[in-house]
Amino acid sequence: MRKQTTLFGALAVTATLALFPMMSAVAEEVRVPVGTQADRAEASFPGSGMSQSSVRASWGAPVEIEGPVGQPPITQWHYQGFIVYFEGDRAIHTVLKPNR
Repeated sequence: MRKQTTLFGALAVTATLALFPMMSAVAEEVRVPVGTQADRAEASFPGSGMSQSSVRASWGAPVEIEGPVGQPPITQWHYQGFIVYFEGDRAIHTVLKPNR
């Protein structure tokens, strides 16, 4: 009985190892060129260092304001096509929303 169990175990391991390459995961990679994700023209969104009053004067009132949160205080101003992040009164980053 012991020989049979050992033989069956050896066959199971061999079959598993033989089928292993066929059981590997497959994933699809989707690449979207950065230039097609959104309009990247400098004049179309606020730059770093702009004050909140300058941003409001150039782009109007935001659709939504989140914050301030944390220390230093970070505030998000949500516009139709982008989000402006402020540290205190100054823009530190603008994130463009993807074109859909």
